Amino acid sequence: GNYRTQLWDKQSESFLPSTPGLGMHVEVKDPDGKVVLSRQYGSEGRFTFTSHTPGEHQICLHSNSTRMALFAGGKLRVHLDIQVGEHTNNYPEIAAKDKLTELQLRARQLLDQVEQIQKEQNYQRVRRGLQRGGE
Repeated sequence: GNYRTQLWDKQSESFLPSTPGLGMHVEVKDPDGKVVLSRQYGSEGRFTFTSHTPGEHQICLHSNSTRMALFAGGKLRVHLDIQVGEHTNNYPEIAAKDKLTELQLRARQLLDQVEQIQKEQNYQRVRRGLQRGGE
């Protein structure tokens, strides 16, 4: 997920980019309610997590600064972009960091795609099982 925040400005009566001092806490829970991510970030950032349980996940973002929120008239806008699946990987960055050849990088991409397909199939199996159980 990528996010950025904006605080309400009373003078201009509009949302302005947040000051760097604003902190955001991001917490992610899996379908069983188990916390898979709990971290403090800045006024904008990127968070990642790997899901091991199929189903609906809960993503909670909240500001760590009541003082700034009060200063902004209590209004905080959060822009949130969520990407799911293996396409979220930055392969050029992975190649540079791990010093991979072009062939090794392509193999990594294919393995990630296979893993994503398996996760999707497992998720569909669980969904079908839940639907049958609920009928």
